[in-house]
Order: sequence, then C-alpha cells, then structure tokens
Amino acid sequence: MGKLFFYVALALVLVSGLVFAPEHAGLAIHPMDQFTVKPLFGGDHIAWYTPTNVTLWMLFAVVAIIGLLVLGSSNRGIVPSRAQSVAELAYGFIYKMVEDVTGKDAVKFFPYIMTLFMFIVTANFLGLIPMSFTTTSHFAVTAILAMLVFVTVTITGFVLHGAKFLGLFWVSSAPLALRPILAIIELISYFVRPVSHCIRLAGNVMAGHAVLKVFAGFAGALGAGAFLPIFAITAVYALEVLVAFIQAYVFTILTCVYLKDALHPSH
Repeated sequence: MGKLFFYVALALVLVSGLVFAPEHAGLAIHPMDQFTVKPLFGGDHIAWYTPTNVTLWMLFAVVAIIGLLVLGSSNRGIVPSRAQSVAELAYGFIYKMVEDVTGKDAVKFFPYIMTLFMFIVTANFLGLIPMSFTTTSHFAVTAILAMLVFVTVTITGFVLHGAKFLGLFWVSSAPLALRPILAIIELISYFVRPVSHCIRLAGNVMAGHAVLKVFAGFAGALGAGAFLPIFAITAVYALEVLVAFIQAYVFTILTCVYLKDALHPSH
C-alpha cells in the first residue's frame, strides 16, 4: 500500500505539472544536491581532516545525545522530567531488546548497542530539520558503523570460542554431501552482512529525502497548482518520521542478531 500510494501521488504530481505549470517555467530539480559534502570554511579540496557539513551535523548529534542522556537525567527525581522520561524510555527499550534478542549474557555489550541506536536515531531526526544535513544518508558513515559491528562480532566470536566459531558456517543438520556447499553460502552471506547492513540504512534515508526534494521542486514550480505536491510532501514527511526511528531500530536489532551468532555459534 505504501508503494502504491507513492506511485499514485507521483503520477498526480506529474499530471498537475503539465496542467498547472506556467508555459515558460523551468523545472530544475536536483534532489541529490542536498547530499553534497562541503567544507565548512570554504575551498574545494576535502582531505580526511577537513571539517565539513558531515562532521558538523555528526557533532550536533553527539551534543544532542549528551544533552538528553547526561544533562537531561542529571537532576533525577521520582517524578521525572520530560528529558529524563525520554532517556529512561530509550534505556529500557534497548536494554530489553538486547536481553530478548541476544540473551542476558550479552548485557555487557549494552553500552555499545545503546550508543549505536542513539547516534543513528538522533542523526536521522536531525536530518528532518529543514536546511540540515543527514549524515546517515552517506554510505561512508553507515559503512563505518556496519564495519565496526562486523569486526566486533567476529573478534568476539573467536575470542569466546576460538576455532569453534567456524561452526557457524557448518550446517551440521544438513546432509553431509550438501554441507560444503552450504558452508560456502554461509561464508559469503556472513561477509555480505556489513554491505547490506550499511546499504539498508543509507539507502532508505537517502531515498526518502530525495523524494521530499522532488516534491518540493514541483511545489515551487507549479504555483497555483502546488496543493498536490504539498499534500505529498506532508505525507512523505510523516512517513520519514517513522523511517527515522524504524531504520535505527532495524540497524540495532540486526546488530543484536549478529552478536547472538558470536555468542552462540551453532545451527
């Protein structure tokens, strides 16, 4: 239904563009320009140490998390403030996720998983502010997050189980003749994990913002006929609010699932 609504709305916008657009109006929409990395202090050269809009909005995300979790809960009371309530809800939500998905023996990884979730969800919501920059729309950011999860899970598996961790790739319940083939498939799927992990987050965030920019471009070009793209912008923005949370949740719960494989590598 969501895809059907999107395609119907897009078709209505295109039709309205033909009907209501001024005869000489130019329709130049560049939805990918919003993802351009730019140095904060001018210039065209970007090195690994150059402060950019990406680093700025990552810093804003870190400051927002500190403000919520540290400063917001510094004056804890029996009757919690709004900031304390949000912090406690986030803490309890992720803690229960770790326990339910990975098991109680994974609670020691809770600080890392909590940090992942809070950074991603905060960066996603900051990206919904007009004129902001969405850091999680860049594969460079999500790839680092995914690789950190992959390396952490792999090292944990070998540290806890040694060579027995390789049993994760050996499907002992399958017929003996199929086990080598399944082992190769399991090995490939294991190394594909960080790729799918980062693409899922960045792709969904980037696609939603690009669609918003397209509809905004139609709204600016149509003049009196802009009611259709404005309606579409409102609907897509509401959907993006859900996506901002859901994608952070999906990234985090997949981290818990992968960590479970490291703690209990058996089929």
